[in-house]
Amino acid sequence: MTKIKAVAFSDYGPADVLRLVDVDMPVAGPGQVRIAVRAAGVNPLDHKLRGGGLAEVFPLALPHIPGVEAAGVVEAVGEGVAGVQAGDTVLGRTLTGAYAEQALARADELVVKPVSLCWERAAALPVAAETAWRTLAELGVGEGETLLIHGAAGGVGTLAVQLARSRGVRVIGTASRFNHEYLRGLGAIPVEYGEGLADRVREAAPEGVAAALDAVGKGDAVGVSVELTGDPGRVVTIADAGGAARHGVRFSSGAPAAPDGASTTAVPALTAALALHDAGILQLPIHRKYPLAEAAEAHRASEHGHLTGKIVLTVP
Repeated sequence: MTKIKAVAFSDYGPADVLRLVDVDMPVAGPGQVRIAVRAAGVNPLDHKLRGGGLAEVFPLALPHIPGVEAAGVVEAVGEGVAGVQAGDTVLGRTLTGAYAEQALARADELVVKPVSLCWERAAALPVAAETAWRTLAELGVGEGETLLIHGAAGGVGTLAVQLARSRGVRVIGTASRFNHEYLRGLGAIPVEYGEGLADRVREAAPEGVAAALDAVGKGDAVGVSVELTGDPGRVVTIADAGGAARHGVRFSSGAPAAPDGASTTAVPALTAALALHDAGILQLPIHRKYPLAEAAEAHRASEHGHLTGKIVLTVP
């Protein structure tokens, strides 16, 4: 069996448990393709799973290769695949760990990578775009309404701001003062998080807040959001399950699936994000890129937080 390089962990623990190892080349099954990974996105879920804090909810078969999004070149296609062929440059969510030289993906959840989109930004798009697109749909926010986004400078927040603004939604984004100019560049009204947040939001939006998305899960963002909207049904969090339960709001943890297991939102979300790219207005900064062998350092940076955009691993 041909071997490839991948980053994996055999035990739950700190970033140091990540190791560069040799693993078997994955084989594309029916409806699947094998991708030569050029870049892989690093998401908060990756280090939360590695740390073991979600083991009861999302048990992993160890050793485990992290990563759920990548951009690369199709090297092989499985039975029944149509519309995708070897040599195509693609991006999307992966079925096997993306922290590897090769990964598998569902052919029907991939989109073609534009030539003008670099590998790193392409790899950073799938999770952030799908999460932003899905949560905006759940909130049903529309033109002329005001949306509050907590953690607006992060990967999901950055895409949520831009998708919302493209629909004529007024956006207020919470972030550290360091990121306020960045948010203004996205078209959002920045406010600093922390004590007194509700009053600062009311000052920025005297007409009121129609809906809120919590993409950071820190402090009492969920409680403040319910206070400002006046309706738990107009608040969604992707980062604070406990806060969601306390305040009776929706915790959105993943894309809905079709009967065959395919995501119903992955391709529409990526299509919407790439439309912004084609129009020359998509902004998706890369906080920092690391070579695959330095995945542990990438996880430490992700755990530290206070990011502008996404962290990405590059594969030679």
